[in-house]
This record gives sequence, C-alpha cells and structure tokens, in this order.
Amino acid sequence: MPKLSFVRIAALTAALLAPAMSVSALRADDMPTGTKGDMMVWIKDAETKLEQLADAMPESKYSWRPAKGVRSVGEVYMHVAGANLALPAMAGGPAPPAGFNNDTFDKSQTKKAEITKTLKDSFASMEQALMSMPDADMDKATDMMGMKTTYRGVYMLVLAHCHEHLGQSIAYARMNGVVPPWTAKQNAMMKEKAASK
Repeated sequence: MPKLSFVRIAALTAALLAPAMSVSALRADDMPTGTKGDMMVWIKDAETKLEQLADAMPESKYSWRPAKGVRSVGEVYMHVAGANLALPAMAGGPAPPAGFNNDTFDKSQTKKAEITKTLKDSFASMEQALMSMPDADMDKATDMMGMKTTYRGVYMLVLAHCHEHLGQSIAYARMNGVVPPWTAKQNAMMKEKAASK
C-alpha cells in the first residue's frame, strides 16, 4: 500500500470534512434542539443539494433516464417532492394538494421551471409541518402505508428518502457530465489553495 504524504492526508481530510462543516452551518439559532433539530439539519442538507443539482442540470437532460422504465431526471425530483407532500399527512401534517395522485405525480410536470418550483415548495411545506409539530407528538402512533410506526418514524423516512434520491440524482448528474455544484466549489477552492503555495 503506498504511503500518503502529510500534504495528501491534509488535503483528503479537508475534502472529507468540508461537507460536514457546511452542514453544521445550516443549523441556525432558531433551529429546534433534540431529534427534530437533528433531522432538520440533514433534511436541509438534502434540500440544498437537490435544489443545486436541479438548477445545474440543463433542461434538455430532465427527460434523460439511464434505462427504459426507470425514472428520468425530472421524475426523480418530482418523486422527492411527492413524498414531501404526502408523508407528513401520516404524521398529523396537512393533506397533499387537491387532486394529488402519488402514482402519477412524478410524471405530472415536465418543464424545469415547474419541477424546480414544485421541489422547493414541497420542502417548505414538509419542513413547516415538522417544525410546527409539538415535540410531544413525536411518539404518537400512526399507520404509514400499512406499517405501524410513530410520527418520528414518518419523518425519519422523509429524511432517508431525500438522501436516497440525492444519491441517485448525483449519479444522474455525473452520467450527464454535470459536476455537483458543491463539489465543483470545493475543487475550485483546493486548486486556489494549491496555486497560492
């Protein structure tokens, strides 16, 4: 196994810590403490990155899919938005918009501007539902698609779901030659530091 120089180790450490540091910056003073606050930090992380990717992807790639029968770029963003709108209702949150159909929602919009707005609005709605839920309700029992869980469990699924499809969206972007904006920013900063030495 090749030895790593101190400079290379320092660079790798900085690259690994940069995402964590940017996430900690998301924790605003008005963010709740405890489980709800912890969940919000990581929901905000997924939200920021998904919105950056959605903006960076050219509209011509929104219909791209890696294979037949697999969600397209735009459909993945709409799928995330659909879950953000539907799941909170299972934890005492507002019902999805009138006419909402989870089976067809991901295909209901095709224009980039519409999709990015729907994604942004869905996060705002879901986060408002989570923030306004009393802490005492976290342990309330509920039925989520036939599974017995708690209100906390519903929002843990929301959190996991956002990050699951963030990973998918990163892969889609890379396959289409789009570098995730936060990675591009980190790479530019590291190049600048290296050039100044």
